[in-house]
Amino acid sequence: MQNDFNQQVIEEFRANGGVVGGPFEGGRLLLLTTTGARTGTRHTTPLGYLPDGDGRVLVIASAGGAPRDPDWFRNLVAHPRVSVEAGVFRYEAEAEVLTGDERDRAFARAVESDPGWSDYQARTDRVIPVVALQEIPGPPDIAAPSFGAAVKAVHDGFRRELSLIRQELAGPLAPGGAPLGAQLRVNCLTACQGLHNHHTGEDAGLFPFLAGRHPELAPVLERLGQEHLKLAELLEELRATVTDGQPDPVRVRAEVERLTAAIEDHFRYEEEHLIPMLDAAAP
Repeated sequence: MQNDFNQQVIEEFRANGGVVGGPFEGGRLLLLTTTGARTGTRHTTPLGYLPDGDGRVLVIASAGGAPRDPDWFRNLVAHPRVSVEAGVFRYEAEAEVLTGDERDRAFARAVESDPGWSDYQARTDRVIPVVALQEIPGPPDIAAPSFGAAVKAVHDGFRRELSLIRQELAGPLAPGGAPLGAQLRVNCLTACQGLHNHHTGEDAGLFPFLAGRHPELAPVLERLGQEHLKLAELLEELRATVTDGQPDPVRVRAEVERLTAAIEDHFRYEEEHLIPMLDAAAP
């Protein structure tokens, strides 16, 4: 049975495009829907997650350090095909329980980003499982009432992710200090790939669609296409910085700030000029 707290989080998540308050506020949150191991009933659970790149995210079956694995974990062991809601995106995924060194490396990354995971492990004799959720390719499914709202929601998702990365890079960093953490590297690289994929999709689909129906948008689409090229250069510079041996967090932070400012200017211009057209074209 769904507990009241989880149900409140689920409803808030779905009503606000993945944005929630309370203990999950300002974190990475998804909704995982599994099939009951015994009953076959579908169950949805809000969970924190870690980006893992290449269409994969990690979730951790900590259950707060309880002696037993959580129900959602037992469900996906029995039925690995699951549904995921991340922000406004909905997709099917295949769950894989990580083992051996792969599990240990992933859990170490989690502890590095949040020592609370180590506290949970210390409370229980079981080895806390780490699960990879690999997205199954399919047509995009975005929970939004219109084309324009979908674009705004996708943009807001990138805004939140860049804000989280900036928060993770904040603090008393100094050249020559601790190197960039492994999980933070993954977060940066995943955001870079996501933005690249988003812009590539717009260049191949959205922009030609609008160009064919609204010739008057030619100067706007030309500017947005040129901005995509400039943003691709910034994304590549951040990627190169993050993968450069022992990257200096101060340098990475500067690259993220530069990228964030450029992305925000680009999104604002795109929303101002394209969303009215997209919403007007809706049936």
